Amino acid sequence: MNIVGNIHGFFWTDFSVNNCNTYLVKSDKNILIDPGHYQLFGHVVEGLLSLGLGPDDIDLVIVTHAHPDHIEGVRRFMNKKAKIAVGEIEMEFLREIAPHYGEVLGITDFEPHILLREGSLEVGRVGFEVLHTPGHSPGSICLYMPSHKVLFTGDVIFNGGVGRTDLPGGDGSALKESIKRLSRLEAEYVLPGHGEIVAGRENVEANFREIESFWFGYI
Repeated sequence: MNIVGNIHGFFWTDFSVNNCNTYLVKSDKNILIDPGHYQLFGHVVEGLLSLGLGPDDIDLVIVTHAHPDHIEGVRRFMNKKAKIAVGEIEMEFLREIAPHYGEVLGITDFEPHILLREGSLEVGRVGFEVLHTPGHSPGSICLYMPSHKVLFTGDVIFNGGVGRTDLPGGDGSALKESIKRLSRLEAEYVLPGHGEIVAGRENVEANFREIESFWFGYI
């Protein structure tokens, strides 16, 4: 699905199996955000093929956080040209609590090529703002593209919901602060890790208001 400009979404709609939405920024450097589960990567391959691309054409894979339903698919890019990028704080947390996490992913001695920090990220002609947004996980990141006013939120916020905080490293207070910070961006599209996107500035603002007025009472 083309969302806006050169941004495409490969949405996971079978809610009997947990997997995440995957996004592609198609440019001089092709960027894939959150590849999902390794064994459920087929729908991403189909989406790429529909655009005349394949896994070999991806230059950078960005993972918003290291839960298996978002990161496991990086196995598909081992021994290919794609670089893997994960938040620096997320990797520090993983090394502390799960030093053999790469074996769980099926990747011996897993280490990303790039550790992302808060700030600007330029990938060819594509520019992002990397935002450290803890709460769902300690090193979760969101990505904002000022050129299209697009916000990739991982599992921080959804269309009408928020990420869970009962997994290791979850923190309700931190999640609230992260969401408040995201709400101040001039986003016209919110592209979450699960569920439907939020399109249109008024709808984005309404979604943030709904989350704060309802969900903040349960975090």
